[in-house]
Amino acid sequence: MREETSRTYDVVVIGAGPVGENVADRTRAAGLSTVIVERELLGGECSFWACEPSKALLRPVVVRADARGVPGLNRAVDGPLDVAAILAHRNELAAHWTDGDQVDWLDSVSVDLVRGHGRLTGPRQVSVHTGAGGVVRLTARHAVVLSTGSGTAWPDIPGLDTVRPWTNREATGADRVPDRLAVVGGGVVAVELATAWQALGSQVTLLVRGDGLLAKMEPFAGELVADELLAAGVDIRLKTTVTSVTREGGADGEIRIALCDGTEVHADEILVATGRAPRTADVGLAAIGLPPGDWLTVDDTFRVTAVDDGWLYAVGDVNRRALLTHQGKYQARIAGAAIGARAKGEPVDDTRYGAHVATADHTAVPQVVFGTPEVASVGLTTREARRSGRRVDVVDYDLARLAGAHQYTHGYRGRARMLVDPDRGIVGVTFAGPGVAELVYSATITVAGEVPLERLWHAVPAFPTLGEVWLRLLETYRDTSRPVRR
Repeated sequence: MREETSRTYDVVVIGAGPVGENVADRTRAAGLSTVIVERELLGGECSFWACEPSKALLRPVVVRADARGVPGLNRAVDGPLDVAAILAHRNELAAHWTDGDQVDWLDSVSVDLVRGHGRLTGPRQVSVHTGAGGVVRLTARHAVVLSTGSGTAWPDIPGLDTVRPWTNREATGADRVPDRLAVVGGGVVAVELATAWQALGSQVTLLVRGDGLLAKMEPFAGELVADELLAAGVDIRLKTTVTSVTREGGADGEIRIALCDGTEVHADEILVATGRAPRTADVGLAAIGLPPGDWLTVDDTFRVTAVDDGWLYAVGDVNRRALLTHQGKYQARIAGAAIGARAKGEPVDDTRYGAHVATADHTAVPQVVFGTPEVASVGLTTREARRSGRRVDVVDYDLARLAGAHQYTHGYRGRARMLVDPDRGIVGVTFAGPGVAELVYSATITVAGEVPLERLWHAVPAFPTLGEVWLRLLETYRDTSRPVRR
């Protein structure tokens, strides 16, 4: 017999990944009663199948690569990685795929939890089907927030659905190293996981439709990453499309991957990393007149623009602004504060809540590709500036010239690029090289804050660090009589 209960809260949040948790934290801090609905593990994709476990796999790979160039350490790190220890550490960082700590945190901030599949059934109405066969009907006085994230966007490849392909979930959670791994894609997920599994012992073949890696970033970033992957033994096939896949000899048999040039790649597993799709197909959008499965368009306080009365918010991947955990959490902070202000009848202004302005997910989105080498970027790329019609001065610097790079590792290879809008200052920065991930926050402050170049001269970098690149970029810009304007 199905048991039904009804509850009313100020705010109902569907999706308890980092984004949903941050929204709930902010609305609760604003004094609003809040419930969060989750059908899987609290902590979501990032905690269990993406950010945390993937970086646990990559960290030893990066450290070993750096140490190989440090005199006195190179011989000590020449042996194979301890795969069992790495996988055990990965399991620990993923909390062995249990969410007890997350539940305790929700209790500590007085946010209620309903486990089950939540769907919209009407304005401010959510129905949750629990695993026990019951139904909990939730009513929101002020807001419903969709923070259900994204999943793998499946390419149309004949036979793909019959070979049990890996997504990021299987690739970050695998308990054994496949002898041969084919990776379809050339973006961040493809590059990071190809780096990890090649180092762990797989023979990785990277099948890339485009003519380079990391196509959304500056071209030199993908080129440096490709060089390191090739040196590690990865087989990179550019301008390649998969025409069909089959698995021979049963569930654990060999996968045969047919390519557009008539050749085949044989693998034990195939990872699909060709993009993301919003998890909105089964959240009840049709009940409020929206097409299921679509990305959701929002304003700068993350209200869904197609919904009357402003009660529905979409935060994180589902709004397609920036499919990055840290950006989703940033959006959540704005949305939560805006919901709190509106519930109290207070104005939502930029001074108090950071909303109703051009939020930084338009102009200053930081991103790091963790690998060998690392890539860190924020703001515009040269290509994006050109497409938008903006004229920028392009300032490049060889990171290997820094004293900090010489100290970091022997044979350091890296590059920095700064884009300067003469009217607005620095609008884009990209670094590629070992250890550059820690430079991205300074770049983000510079771009988001529109810091005048004349003030940056007084931000003195410590010597000898990689951060000295800022001084060198400024000097290069000053000393170039005719900067490269594109």
